[in-house]
Amino acid sequence: MFDPALPAGTNNSASSAISADGRPEIGLEYTIPARCGIAVRVGAGQTLKIINTHGSQVCDFWAFRDPDVAEYMSMAHTHTALSSIMPEPGDTLVTNNRTPILEFLEDSSPGVHDTVVAACDAVRYQQLGVDGYHDNCTDNLRMALGAIGYQLPAVPAPFNIWMNIPVATNGSFSWASPVSKPGDSVRFGALMDCIAVMSACPQDITPVNGEGVEPTTLAFCIF
Repeated sequence: MFDPALPAGTNNSASSAISADGRPEIGLEYTIPARCGIAVRVGAGQTLKIINTHGSQVCDFWAFRDPDVAEYMSMAHTHTALSSIMPEPGDTLVTNNRTPILEFLEDSSPGVHDTVVAACDAVRYQQLGVDGYHDNCTDNLRMALGAIGYQLPAVPAPFNIWMNIPVATNGSFSWASPVSKPGDSVRFGALMDCIAVMSACPQDITPVNGEGVEPTTLAFCIF
């Protein structure tokens, strides 16, 4: 029987945990493998920096209250709090309980991100014509959390960092290449103890990681 809490396939996300419980070494830069995800614990008052090492790689990003992952950073609730679908530095991101979880501190990129599109999953790739299993951000999230001992009953919508989804005045949107460049980074300040999960999006059919560009690595550090 299908279990929505379990991944439809597997990749190195299941074995790429930075430590058994996701606690990082402060100040150390970690690599997120291409097409994979990693979970990291971020303590209240700490800062998470995510780096677009190669420039065009999208990061699907989630944050969950630690240790109660039933409370999570909610894009829908953040839309309401900000009256905007495009968070920017100075904004506070909130949970499904409308509780502040992260402050968006800094963005060295042009500031084009997405908070509307759901994370890619196995069904999405089937709809795009893929035969067999394709790495996807939904499973990367499940495996990254599973690697540190957590399981989710459902997958929240992510903050798609550097994803370029232009929205027209009639409400339609399109899939475009990122406008970020190598070394661009974003910083978030934790307003509660949380577990952040980052997925180096494996999308290679639509141009969201760049036209004709293979998905690649990201990096992050906690300080």
